[in-house]
Amino acid sequence: MGKQPIATTRTFSAKLLGMPPSCGVALLWTLVFAGCAAITNPVANGVPAHIVPDELLAPSKEGYETIPLTALRQPPPPKYVLAAGDTLGIYIEGVLGSAETPPPVNVPPTPDESPSIGYPIPVRDDGTVSLPYVSPITVAGMTVEEAEKAVINAYLAKQILRAEDRRILVTLMRPRHIRVMVIRDDSQQRSFNVQTDSYFGLGTTSTQIGGGRDEQGLVVELPAYQNDVLNVLTRTGGLPGPQSTHEVIVQHGYWDGSRDLANSHFCYPSQADLSNSGDASRRIIHIPTRTRRGEPLPFQPQDVILRNGDIVVVRSRDPELFYTGGLLPAGEFQLPDDRDLSAIEAVLRTRGPFLNGGQSSQNFSGAALQAGLGNPSPSLLSIVRKTPAGTQVVIRVDLNNAVRDPRENILVQNGDLLVLQERPDEAIARYFSQVFQINIFGRFINRQDAQGSSTLVVP
Repeated sequence: MGKQPIATTRTFSAKLLGMPPSCGVALLWTLVFAGCAAITNPVANGVPAHIVPDELLAPSKEGYETIPLTALRQPPPPKYVLAAGDTLGIYIEGVLGSAETPPPVNVPPTPDESPSIGYPIPVRDDGTVSLPYVSPITVAGMTVEEAEKAVINAYLAKQILRAEDRRILVTLMRPRHIRVMVIRDDSQQRSFNVQTDSYFGLGTTSTQIGGGRDEQGLVVELPAYQNDVLNVLTRTGGLPGPQSTHEVIVQHGYWDGSRDLANSHFCYPSQADLSNSGDASRRIIHIPTRTRRGEPLPFQPQDVILRNGDIVVVRSRDPELFYTGGLLPAGEFQLPDDRDLSAIEAVLRTRGPFLNGGQSSQNFSGAALQAGLGNPSPSLLSIVRKTPAGTQVVIRVDLNNAVRDPRENILVQNGDLLVLQERPDEAIARYFSQVFQINIFGRFINRQDAQGSSTLVVP
């Protein structure tokens, strides 16, 4: 009687292993018509990741560093050179002022400039100054000391003043300013008010102008030799932050520099303007604030110098997203701003199954492991990616190989759709482990009473 259970078990095993092939075919068709995703996966037939051409791979975001800030400013000159727009303080005793009254002293509102003496005389557009009793005196291209000598010589030549009793003083009262418009949408404050920065500290004026998106604009007046990209950024919120495109766009010829923004020649910079620089009168310069380590700067030193009427644009970066489906939790996820995200990291970030074996991914009972031998982990990751031509391609990533081969563990890029499914063999193995349960009974001899039993359940 002790041998009867063993014979029964062997008969059952023989019947199971001796199942005719027609039953296996029937089981496969059952899985197909039941809608098994591993069998009917519409994106499974993709290009293997290790043979995808380079133009379809995502570019790396790593290896970039901030450029030297000195590359965004112009070097200060050894001496200030006069030009149109400067205002000189000139005192000529007996002509501009009298001996009975002291010369006027002007104290500037900012500590960056020195006090000046005399009456304000502007340098005209032709580079000359107009003074009483003498012809216009050319001062453009001269230093302040050279301009003072030119004024003295002009009055000596007319014999209006004698050399022994002359009292002529020439100082720089107000340097010329370059007016530029700065439009930034990388700021937390989303308003499209264009404000004029008043040099004399009398407050700011605000003008509302139309635009297609919410942005913050500011008209800034930069002193001469400070009219560069670095100065205009520090005056309007600092360098572009992580949420920006890490790029400064300088546009020439889109604004005439007028204070009256409502009636001035102002052309709102569209997206086509930012990408098209074919018009010579409307030149567009792209200045990146981050470059790859070791690469030369893609702009010239003169490109950071701003001119009157320039428009400086700093754009915010649209969030880069990827989407998931299949055995991954369906959703929308954001890519890191300055770091690469590989296929394996994307599965882990979305809390998808990865080499989990018998681990339970949905733990509601407090148990971390499932009973039995566990389930095979899904390893077929399909990445649906848009091509530069506007079409799409399916890239097949084997997660088991991606652990060992970096060529298989490709980077995820903006707009990718990640679908995780089981391979057919993984789906069939999981089906058998969940549906079929095999009990094996055996009996052995106990040394004490010659009786005993054991039971093994799989899974």
